[in-house]
Amino acid sequence: MSKERHLALVTGASAGIGEAIASELAASGHDLVLVARRTGKLRSVAKRLQDKYAIEAHVRTTDLLETGAAARLARRLEREGLAVDVLVNNAGLLEAGYFTAMDKTALQRMVQLNTDTLTDLLAQFVPPMRKRGSGRVLNVASIAAFQPVVGLAAYAATKAYVLSLGEALGEELRGSGVTVTTLCPGVTDTSMIAHAADDAPGFGQLPGVMIGSPEDVARAGVRGLLRGDPIVVPGVLNRASTLLADNLPRWLRRRLMGALARSRLGG
Repeated sequence: MSKERHLALVTGASAGIGEAIASELAASGHDLVLVARRTGKLRSVAKRLQDKYAIEAHVRTTDLLETGAAARLARRLEREGLAVDVLVNNAGLLEAGYFTAMDKTALQRMVQLNTDTLTDLLAQFVPPMRKRGSGRVLNVASIAAFQPVVGLAAYAATKAYVLSLGEALGEELRGSGVTVTTLCPGVTDTSMIAHAADDAPGFGQLPGVMIGSPEDVARAGVRGLLRGDPIVVPGVLNRASTLLADNLPRWLRRRLMGALARSRLGG
């Protein structure tokens, strides 16, 4: 790795928002550690970014749902002399539909990856950043973090956790040289959303104007990350919805989200 470039670790980097964030970081001159389960796809992404931007991209195939995966990854990078300057917690799962109808194993995996694994990665990589006096973190949440979402109850709760943790940790680290940014995209054109639409078809009926591209989300996220913004909500409609949610009484938010879910999912 060039001593003149910072090293960014991106989880869930093989597709979607994670791949787009890796591309944005490479374009801004960052070397990369790309983490996901699919070795072939990671290598393809790494080669493309190396060839296009003349950066170094390290592939580290990892199943982050395995017990101790974050700690093993951190130890391996330390042995290799790769100090992470930028941590991007993008890996996540989405399970859509009514909570009582969800597969229990899938639900548990989602909660584990979206909250436990993200927390463990922060615990592994943020203390060394603080010790060095510099570093940046980008946690990928969702606009669902701002309100209870019927039909995405557990998913929205995990993203509310990510948002709350990011805001508190950012304040804890104020003045340390380390910043924490939480990226809260709306519905984005990824395989995760396609999977959710298969499980709960009502979620696939949104108008095109409400569906963002991974590239636009990544661009906004990396821009906010480099500025050290606490929260980034890409898109005018998404920002308007979060402002509206913040200003509605909680009982009204619940009723509105329930009515919207029933209109799309039935029941």
